[in-house]
Amino acid sequence: MAVYGYARVSTTDQNLTVQEEALRAAGCDVIRTEKVSGTTRNGRAELETLLQFLRPGDTLMVTRVDRLARSIADLQDIVRELEAKGVALKATEQPIDTGTAAGKAFLGMLGVFAEFETNIRKERQLEGIAKAKAEGVYKGRKPSINTAELMALKAEGLGATEIAKRLGIGRASVYRILGADA
Repeated sequence: MAVYGYARVSTTDQNLTVQEEALRAAGCDVIRTEKVSGTTRNGRAELETLLQFLRPGDTLMVTRVDRLARSIADLQDIVRELEAKGVALKATEQPIDTGTAAGKAFLGMLGVFAEFETNIRKERQLEGIAKAKAEGVYKGRKPSINTAELMALKAEGLGATEIAKRLGIGRASVYRILGADA
């Protein structure tokens, strides 16, 4: 029976030191860390390695539940995996211990709040983009396809496949531009 730690930050300029120190102080000998968004499990290789490695009787320790998952669905999936393996989940900064009924209830509530926070952040971001677009400040990404060059190749009688090959773009992009000009 061992205690394994998992620490995560969302961006590469954030620091993992505080989480690592808290996990070591909580008795973790092995700590897996990664710098990746917690909104999905995709691309979280360290978490997947840890989940595969854990054995019955082990404990997975995090500092806060939002380090483990930012969506209630992902959190529930991870907790189900841990329970199926006979692994407990604990947090150093929150009263989470899936070995107790109160710990499970608190975990569920924190998961809901973590997902709520993520959704609110997305809404604020979309509102900011809409406002910037309305003010003419945000115009999106610059076009990566030279439409004039594409139209010149079409005028030479080339088909969509050959145009796509010459410009290094997808055929669907060629059809989309040609359809917009039709």
